[in-house]
Amino acid sequence: MRVCFCVKTQLLISRVFSRPSTAVRWRAAQTRLFCSPPTGEEKPQRSMLRHLTTKIKATGPIPVAEYMREVLTNPVTGYYVRNNMLGPDGDFITSPEISQIFGELLGVWAVSEWMGAGRPKQLQLVELGPGKGSLASDVLRVLSQLRSVLGGASVSLHLVEVSPALSRLQAQNLTGSRSQEAHAEDEPVYRRGETAAGLPVSWYRRLEDVPTGFSIFVAHEFFDALPIHKFQRTQKGWREVMVDIDPEKPDQLRFVVAPSPTLASSTLVQADEGRGHVEVCAEGGVIIQQLARRIQEDGGAALIADYGHDGTKTDTFRGFKGHQLHDVLSSPGSADLTADVDFSFLRRSAGGGVACLGPIPQRTFLKNMGIDSRMQVLLRNCSDASARQQLIASYDMLTNPAKMGERFHFFGLVHPRRLARPPRPEGLKLEKKPSPAPLPVAGFTELSFS
Repeated sequence: MRVCFCVKTQLLISRVFSRPSTAVRWRAAQTRLFCSPPTGEEKPQRSMLRHLTTKIKATGPIPVAEYMREVLTNPVTGYYVRNNMLGPDGDFITSPEISQIFGELLGVWAVSEWMGAGRPKQLQLVELGPGKGSLASDVLRVLSQLRSVLGGASVSLHLVEVSPALSRLQAQNLTGSRSQEAHAEDEPVYRRGETAAGLPVSWYRRLEDVPTGFSIFVAHEFFDALPIHKFQRTQKGWREVMVDIDPEKPDQLRFVVAPSPTLASSTLVQADEGRGHVEVCAEGGVIIQQLARRIQEDGGAALIADYGHDGTKTDTFRGFKGHQLHDVLSSPGSADLTADVDFSFLRRSAGGGVACLGPIPQRTFLKNMGIDSRMQVLLRNCSDASARQQLIASYDMLTNPAKMGERFHFFGLVHPRRLARPPRPEGLKLEKKPSPAPLPVAGFTELSFS
């Protein structure tokens, strides 16, 4: 179905994108999706490997979820704790690093949902796993341009980040020298600061530490890095895939199948599951439940952008190092580990207290949000041939179905009343007319700018 674009959202986009921008930072780069296998073996991260083998010797094979958690977020040797993995010199590049317009469109989406909720006096922007802070910076720029629309609303930025190295980088990019760490390590807010415009920014290690209140949550390439359990169907039923020490090569790890049911295999696999191999992100389900509960109780919306599927794929667990595919069990701690997001599992976890939207391809979402109109403005005002070529290449990376356009998907959570029909005006009624249709949620409907 094709509907006219919500007038309010259209006005937001036109205000942000109608004028040419000479400072647009289209970042042409490869993403971690387009990789080739490594050409040679890397030296293992001895401290992490030693830690894992010691644990396995003491307790036996460990679940894949525990392996991922240790490798990525161990407070001493974890990949996310020790490394700056983003950018051309890192292991992968995300959409906000390719083009600022990606973040600007998400900023318009956030303001649109704030307006759709009746313009609450408070607007908390909450980003899970904010990377370098590029996405947050682009969103805040949109909010600055729409300051008159936001009026007197109290706006604040809240970042959920477990990596000390990345939090320092985010602070530098968002607040410059205007931030400081908490004195005690156990403080829920471990860093505070403010932007050049005076907007407060706070850092947390856990979502549950973010203050309650109307919030727009954004999670871009966050859920794919959460620990997954892997399960294999056998003649005896579902069994969990574990990580063990290779008995023939004690300095290497291998996958094994648990001989008997585990608590996870007994509780996380759906009774009607038809696939032969399943990956379940229990931690992701818990976070979705937290988001759903907060939206239901305090209002707001959540926007999740990631590569994934709707309950169809099986084995997607993989590693990335230096923009190349990497064996997930080789050199633990030296590479990023990831798995496609199962949006059908997130939908089930959200429950009935919120409305779920999508998943829809990134290409569809960005086009619905007006990326084509923005491109026309930029190209019309760009006379430099090299800059035009970079604009077109970055646009192609984000929207081409063979690149990021169909591989990444958007999934949303909104309060049920956001999709309810507006109430009929009371008073004198001269004729019966149907109640007006609910305003479409920007990005998730095929919209026309008319």
